[in-house]
Amino acid sequence: MKIKTAEFVVSNSKVELCPNSTLPEYAFIGRSNVGKSSLINMLTGRKSLAKTSAKPGKTQLINHFLINENWHLVDLPGYGYAQVSKSTKRVFQKFITAYFEKREQMICAFVLIDSRHKPQPIDMEFMRWLGEHNVPFCIIFTKADKLKAKNLEENINNYKAEMLETWEEMPQYFITSASTKLGQDDVLDYIEEVNEQLRKS
Repeated sequence: MKIKTAEFVVSNSKVELCPNSTLPEYAFIGRSNVGKSSLINMLTGRKSLAKTSAKPGKTQLINHFLINENWHLVDLPGYGYAQVSKSTKRVFQKFITAYFEKREQMICAFVLIDSRHKPQPIDMEFMRWLGEHNVPFCIIFTKADKLKAKNLEENINNYKAEMLETWEEMPQYFITSASTKLGQDDVLDYIEEVNEQLRKS
């Protein structure tokens, strides 16, 4: 898939105020320092579509972007140790949960995981919640360029082993790097394939 247009649509904290559209949506979410904004900018080929920051927790709203005028990319707040108050985290959790429970246009959630680390309880817990609520999701391993190939493979195998302790099979996953554009075509081609299936159904 070639990204020809990528336009900001709306930011809000209420699912009811999300775009009144039947276009498919793909949501991106992960721990607050996982490199989500950089990945979104890499995928879309836009340097500052999603706002990046040295401080984790920059994204604090549900952000909709219209891609190629036929699907929405949704940038969701990070979870984890963002530098925000507990009350603000509760608000984040509330509207993130509401988004996944109520937004029928949401076709797939991309859960971003930092490939440099061993399986993190907060990531495993979040994916378990998605599974329990029948939310379709894929995993995107980020920052693959920060590791040697052997270490990268080892870390991903650790995730596979832990996932398969409670899941029947490993979810679809992608290995990416925002700086080298690794995985760009894989993720976009996957979205294009799903969109094509939706059009035929």
